Amino acid sequence: MAAFPPQAQFPATLDVDYPDRELNRATTAFRPFMVIPIGIILMLVSGAAGAEKGAHGHGNGFLWSAGGVLFSATALMIAFRQKYPRWWFDWNLALVRFQTRMAAYVALLRDEYPSTDEPQAIHLDLTYPDVPRDLGRWMPFVKWFLAIPHYLALAVLSIAGVICVLVAWFAILFTGRYPRPYFDFVVGIMRWWLRVMAYAFLLTTDRYPPFTLRA
Repeated sequence: MAAFPPQAQFPATLDVDYPDRELNRATTAFRPFMVIPIGIILMLVSGAAGAEKGAHGHGNGFLWSAGGVLFSATALMIAFRQKYPRWWFDWNLALVRFQTRMAAYVALLRDEYPSTDEPQAIHLDLTYPDVPRDLGRWMPFVKWFLAIPHYLALAVLSIAGVICVLVAWFAILFTGRYPRPYFDFVVGIMRWWLRVMAYAFLLTTDRYPPFTLRA
């Protein structure tokens, strides 16, 4: 497993373009309702698989929902085959990008309606790992536990982030602008969450996430 120099960029990056213009007051005011349609789509691709039974209650039905981050299968592949199938990585990356566009919209960071596939103003990337060189065989089974200090820190920061979003909601309604310090703080929390996800659940890196909001 490679040793990463302290100054190396973490292999999970996120940036959101600051809307240096007036945001839409109407869509901001009704954001909890505006997000419902695309939220249903995200739920369907992020949720566990479900099946409708066929006639007479037997099988041969159809899936109505499937998806989610591929964690367990990826952990087993890394441990026993030292492989991370590229299409599994591409699926995880596309799903996390979609989830992040949704999060940015809910957090009022942008007022473009979230796209299912276009990047828009959200710049998120993960580095595809060279598994034999970059990832330890058995690390996937302990990284979720090693990340506990991050969960605790992010729980507190996320509460502060919700307060910032509420303040920003009022600021946008009255001024049309998202206060830049609050914007940077909320993006920083999202960036920190992404790094923890990349380490503990997306399994794209063994490098321990830094305790920082900065890029």
